[in-house]
Amino acid sequence: MRFSTLFATLAVVATGASAANFSTESISTAVSLTAQNHYGAPIPPWEVGHYPGWYYGQGTPPQGITCILEGLFCELLELFFPFLGFQCPKPPPPHQPPPPPEYSQTFYNLTCAAQDDSYQTYGLVDTVADCLAMCDSVSGCTFFNTYHDVNGKDGSTQLTCALFQECLAASSADNCGGQTQPDGSVDYITNSDGYCKKKATA
Repeated sequence: MRFSTLFATLAVVATGASAANFSTESISTAVSLTAQNHYGAPIPPWEVGHYPGWYYGQGTPPQGITCILEGLFCELLELFFPFLGFQCPKPPPPHQPPPPPEYSQTFYNLTCAAQDDSYQTYGLVDTVADCLAMCDSVSGCTFFNTYHDVNGKDGSTQLTCALFQECLAASSADNCGGQTQPDGSVDYITNSDGYCKKKATA
């Protein structure tokens, strides 16, 4: 039995959905979101050739990027969570509240983004609250950094959301862009904020 077929069978049994609801592509995408490949973003955002691993939010994801809230994808993530360490985030609130007490802000409105060996994954979000929800959904996440990577996301206006296993200070924010894009433009960073969690996500 093929790997994707096996997971399709498990998905149908666990969720009660029909096999037609789970495409081979969606199953392959779900099982590819693992810690080993940084949840679809194996190249960190400060290195050449990087690409977001996912999009989380209510808007339209950039072409080619998996939307975590799309269709039955959340059900697949919940089903595979014991193996992946990545569960579906709770739906974002309608308004952006201040960070909850378990988070503290370590830097604000910088023009450089964090880079560190404790990097876990990165993707795109609509709000800081969405990125917080992602950190709460990935095992081991202790810190998240949101920022605008201007010219560096194929024209997307969404925030970059990078997750890390260690709490980071402003001194770690030394990714200031400067990468030449395919269209000849050079990316730069704005509105870079860092948030540290008191206890890592289980």
